[in-house]
Amino acid sequence: MATMKAFPVATASKDGWPNVVPIAFVEIVDDETIWLADNFMQKTLANIKENPKISINVWGAETKGCYQVKGEVEYVTSGPDFEKMQFTVRAKMAKAPAKGLLVMKVTAVYDCAPGPSAGKQVL
Repeated sequence: MATMKAFPVATASKDGWPNVVPIAFVEIVDDETIWLADNFMQKTLANIKENPKISINVWGAETKGCYQVKGEVEYVTSGPDFEKMQFTVRAKMAKAPAKGLLVMKVTAVYDCAPGPSAGKQVL
């Protein structure tokens, strides 16, 4: 994941209207947790407040395939995890707002590479 510059992140409103945006700061914390920094979220943030489900698309040589990672998020704006995210984001982009942290708990991973395994759950 380190070589990807941005990750397509999908959310949906409570009415089901989809929203997909590229997010540059995505960090795997452990096997069940992914952090996403909120620098400029508007529709994404509105959606997760209505519907905390989220999906991230990950692909490339480093991942040896294409995966859709699904989960639920909690929005955090204070505490040690939030401060760590702010430090990491601002080390890369000093003027980044780093106004919030989405803490994603992974609930499923699907193969999305073309072929017979496309759409199959792998985790």
